[in-house]
Amino acid sequence: MDEEPLHVTVWDEGPTGAPRALLVHGTMTWGTECFAGQRPLAGMFRLELMDRRGFGDSPDIERSDYAVDAEDIGWLLGDGAHLVGYSYGAAGAMLAAAARPEAVRSLTLIEPSPLRTAAAHPVVRAAVERIRTAFASAEGAGEMSAEEYLRQSTEAYGMRLPESTPHLLRAVRSAMRERPVWDAQIPLAPLARAQIPKTVVNGTWETAHPDYRAFVGDALAACGEYLADMIGARHVRVPGTDHAPHQDRPEVVNDVLARLWQS
Repeated sequence: MDEEPLHVTVWDEGPTGAPRALLVHGTMTWGTECFAGQRPLAGMFRLELMDRRGFGDSPDIERSDYAVDAEDIGWLLGDGAHLVGYSYGAAGAMLAAAARPEAVRSLTLIEPSPLRTAAAHPVVRAAVERIRTAFASAEGAGEMSAEEYLRQSTEAYGMRLPESTPHLLRAVRSAMRERPVWDAQIPLAPLARAQIPKTVVNGTWETAHPDYRAFVGDALAACGEYLADMIGARHVRVPGTDHAPHQDRPEVVNDVLARLWQS
């Protein structure tokens, strides 16, 4: 693993010695962009927002990988912190928590996307096969530009195309080379045994574009419910949101996090 240090943004506007929380972003984003809506929590907690390798201001990596993320997260946890993983970042957070449960004060997974881990659920199993087929077709078509990949990842599912900034295009290029998280098989037994508070947060997906929901949304919701049951976590569904409940309704998710971190 590259030993060059990761970039971590710290939001620490509360009292000295406030509880630490390490937040791990998903794909095609970075720490401060992904968790901008959680900034108000910095008045009570020390928020540490890592940029995964290849994203934000962290070093380049040949291929982004949730297993590498897990090693980085384990190191950043230090003596202990609350841990939050969103989407792709949830896979690394789960692996790190399984490896170092003693360093995790609580674990929150927001829209976790290692779908294969929940493939016992028929909706999830069908989605994994659908995504595998889609990826195989894309590989046969040759590599597209970052701009086109971004367009197909947003407008095709009824989402607004964001401004193509250098930070975003770098994140897109890294995402195009990522180890597929939907095919990750995360061991759940160590997380089930871990005596820490655990929460899984999902959107309800009723407001999403029908194609987006049909392709992956229903599977992500089912995956979250399955994982919560398997690891003994509280399952929270945030109405009126889809894959980014912490961005669409930050006040709801922030209340969940604050209550968890204060308990």
